[in-house]
Amino acid sequence: MSEIFTQPLQVADATLAVGALVLVVAVVVLWQSVTFVDAYDRGALTVFGEYRTLLQPGLNVVPPFVSRVHRFDVRTQTLDVPSQEAITRDNSPVTADAVVYIRIMDAKRAFLEVDDYRRAVSNLAQTTLRAVLGDMELDDTLSRRDRINVRIREELDEPTDEWGIRIEAVEVREVTPSRDVKGAMEQQTSAERRRRAMILEAQGERRSAVEKAQGDKQSNIIRAQGEKQSQILEAQGDAISTVLRARSAESMGERAVIDRGLDALAEIGRSESTTFVLPQELSSLVGRYGKHLTGSDVKEDGARLESRSFDAETRELIGLDDIAEIVGEIDEEVAVDLEAVERQARAVEKGADVVVD
Repeated sequence: MSEIFTQPLQVADATLAVGALVLVVAVVVLWQSVTFVDAYDRGALTVFGEYRTLLQPGLNVVPPFVSRVHRFDVRTQTLDVPSQEAITRDNSPVTADAVVYIRIMDAKRAFLEVDDYRRAVSNLAQTTLRAVLGDMELDDTLSRRDRINVRIREELDEPTDEWGIRIEAVEVREVTPSRDVKGAMEQQTSAERRRRAMILEAQGERRSAVEKAQGDKQSNIIRAQGEKQSQILEAQGDAISTVLRARSAESMGERAVIDRGLDALAEIGRSESTTFVLPQELSSLVGRYGKHLTGSDVKEDGARLESRSFDAETRELIGLDDIAEIVGEIDEEVAVDLEAVERQARAVEKGADVVVD
């Protein structure tokens, strides 16, 4: 009786185990049949090792157990080019390294045309960097990095296009000459700096000498102008003094001259000589004013004769008009010279050259 009840229980357990196994297999098959591709990736699908298609981002159904998905990042990637030693065209050893920016444009070709695209691009960049440096002179390698970048990119474009990869940029980070070359360059730089310092010092001394000579020249000009002006003013003072004396004599009038002449006649009268020589000027004045001096030099009312101004003939005789004209010419000449001196003084203040007349 117990054997009858145990057989159905064994059948139920076996069925349950088979069902669980089937469920597990179904889950595994389902899991193997579905793959997810990220938005920045592309997937190359192979079935039994044969390329089938390129999977796009999102959920993709693939044959289970017999398929593989090779993922490729289509974003811009950075590859460091190791430091490379090269000999420039002028036989100077240098060391340089660079950075290459790449991007996969065709994942199928990157999968089928090249084994490892990153390693392939890095090796190609190393050889190209050495070749470009060897075709340039040392000075160009140190100062023309943009030219190096362009040439390396041009050399990498053609082979990488076949791999479905685009070279977006190449940047040479550092170009270092050898220790001996660097020491020679430092010595050359020091010599160039010393040469420039000597040139600047010589130019400074020359400029200082020129400015000093210019200052001495202007000082001499100003001193000469001052001496000239002093002589002019002295001559003007003498002329004005002479004119003032003449004008003072004119203000005395003919009466003063007659008085002095009469005094002279009195002195002559007291002498023992019987022959007298009178100046023409005195005789002329005495003749014109004799009517006022007959008998006495005073009027009837007891008042003295009024002093009279020189007439035209007398003024011409003693040269009063000529003296006034000479004074006017001196004043005019002094005024012109003063204007010239003022202009030259302003020119000296502005730093311009002054020409001495």
